[in-house]
Amino acid sequence: MKTKIPTDPELLWEWVKFQLRMRGSSLAKVAQDLGVSRQSVNNVKRVRYPRVERAIARKLELAPQDIWPDRWHPHGAPLRERPNVGERKEQVCTKHTKSNAIAHCQLARSA
Repeated sequence: MKTKIPTDPELLWEWVKFQLRMRGSSLAKVAQDLGVSRQSVNNVKRVRYPRVERAIARKLELAPQDIWPDRWHPHGAPLRERPNVGERKEQVCTKHTKSNAIAHCQLARSA
């Protein structure tokens, strides 16, 4: 039986948290898996964050566009608020000097 996904943002967020708990996961575990703060994961409630949205959708065994149709194209690409700015990959962290190593890694992880 397929669960109906709420369209109201408040109900949707509660539904996401409930579905994660039903699968033995949580927003904190998603944050830990991605190496981001819990607040970063919570920001998905209000703002687009494709990397986190993908991770949540993966945990729920759904496509991100099924959960957030207003944020994703039907074919699976995120709708961008700034279309000329892509997502950064975490591997960028390996390219740093000692002077900016920590700040650089934090910037790449938060993208």
